Amino acid sequence: MSPAEKRSPLFHQLVVYLLFLILLLPLLGTLLYSLSTSWSATILPSGLTFKWYVALWSDARFLAAFGRSLLVCFSALALSLLLILPLLFVVNYHFPRLDGVMNVLILLPFAIPPVVSSVGLMQLFAAGPLPILGTPWILIGTFFTIALPFMYRAISNNLQAINLRDLMDAAHLLGASTWPAAFMVVLPNLRKGLMVSVFLSFSFLFGEFVFANLLVGSRYETLQVYLYNMRNDSGHFTSALVISYFMFVLLMTWAANRLNKDKS
Repeated sequence: MSPAEKRSPLFHQLVVYLLFLILLLPLLGTLLYSLSTSWSATILPSGLTFKWYVALWSDARFLAAFGRSLLVCFSALALSLLLILPLLFVVNYHFPRLDGVMNVLILLPFAIPPVVSSVGLMQLFAAGPLPILGTPWILIGTFFTIALPFMYRAISNNLQAINLRDLMDAAHLLGASTWPAAFMVVLPNLRKGLMVSVFLSFSFLFGEFVFANLLVGSRYETLQVYLYNMRNDSGHFTSALVISYFMFVLLMTWAANRLNKDKS
C-alpha cells in the first residue's frame, strides 16, 4: 500500500470529524450560553451556573406545557396503533396487492403543507357540529395523521420480515383461528417494529409547531408553543429550554436506535 493510500483513510476521518464539529458548534454554543451567568463582550462567559435549568424545571407553566405535549403525542400514537395494526394485518394477510395503494394513500398528509391544512381545519372545526378548535382533540387528530406514515412503514417492514403468511399457516395447523393467532403469535413478533415506530414517531411529533400554534395556540399551550411564547424572555432561560428539549428528543432517538439493532 502506497503512502498516499495509507493517508487516505486518515484524511477522510479528519473531514468527517471536522464536519461533525461544525454541526455541533451551534449546539455547544447554546449549551454554554444556557450555563453562563452572563456573556456579552467576552469570548467566554464570565461564569457558569445551573440556575437557568433550575428556574426552567421549577416553572409550573413549563411543566404543564411539557405534560400537555406528552399527553397529545402519546394519545395520537395510541390511536395510530389502534387503527393501523388491524389494517396492516388485513392488508398484508388478506389483500397483499393493496399494499402499493396503501403506500400512496398513507403519504397523502405530507402532500399538503401544514399551514394550508391548518387553515382548512380552522374553517371546518371552528363552529358547526364539532367545534373542537382550540382543544387538544383537534391536535390529537392532526398528530394522528402525521404519525400514520411512520407507523405504517415501520410495522409493514416488520410484518414482511417475519413472513406473516407462513407464520399464520403454522398457527392454523396447530389449531389456532385467525384473530387469536394474530394476537398471540404475530403481535409478539412485532414488538421491535412497534417500539421503533412509536419512538421515532414520538420524536417527530414532539417537535411539531405549526399545527399546535395555529390550531390551539396558548389555549392549550404545548412545549413548542411555550418556547415560541418565551422567545423574548431571557436568552439564557430559552437556551436552557432548547437544550432540555434536544436532550429529551436525543434520548428517545437513542432508545429507538437501540431497539432497532439486531441482537441475535
